[in-house]
Amino acid sequence: MSTHAVAPRTVPPGGPASERPSRGWALAGIGAGLAGIVSIYLSLSLSPAYDPAAPPTPESITEHLSTQVPQLLGFHVATIVAALLLIPFAVGLHRHLARRSPAGSLLPGVAAVGLVVLSTVLVLGSGLNTEFVFGLTEPELLIATDVSFYSHWVATIPWLWVTAGVTGLALGLAAVRHGAYPRGIGVVSLVLGALIVLVGVSPLQYMAGFVGPVWLLVVAVAALRAQSRPDTAPPGR
Repeated sequence: MSTHAVAPRTVPPGGPASERPSRGWALAGIGAGLAGIVSIYLSLSLSPAYDPAAPPTPESITEHLSTQVPQLLGFHVATIVAALLLIPFAVGLHRHLARRSPAGSLLPGVAAVGLVVLSTVLVLGSGLNTEFVFGLTEPELLIATDVSFYSHWVATIPWLWVTAGVTGLALGLAAVRHGAYPRGIGVVSLVLGALIVLVGVSPLQYMAGFVGPVWLLVVAVAALRAQSRPDTAPPGR
């Protein structure tokens, strides 16, 4: 009877890979939050000034945006960077919550889906940039009413962070009920998540863009700090 030698298992320096907490997803969340803040700021700065004595016209909006091409390029880059970084953060957050929540809990999945939907919204929010940004270097070639619509698109769609509020509520519940995050962060996430959802449900839904990136930055920083904590499963799991 022949025998086969079994090669010893190689343990990477510093311990098994499963015991070394990953920080990349939390860093991605911080990057997404910062990029989201820049996106909202640039979007806000792009809107033409409204003077009741001289209401803007499609032609005046076209003239205004033709002087804002660098800002539009920055808005595009920031919005897409936020959208892309949300994806690894969503996956990492799902894994983090699943490890610290009871088996079968819906909270990790709901938290991740909310961020994936938000990523899609941000990609769409920047989608018209390809059509208009470089065309505005020659505004006489554009139809002024189309540019006016584009101005409203940039000032509205990238602000629709309402599904971040759903993630905030799921994360907050997982923190308060199951200890998936520190309780203080859970309470903050519940409050900000509820605020984001409330303004998102209202006709002023674009105002979710003021709160969403701030919430994301707060919980991503908390996630980065949480990586130094032992990865413990909840009782009974």
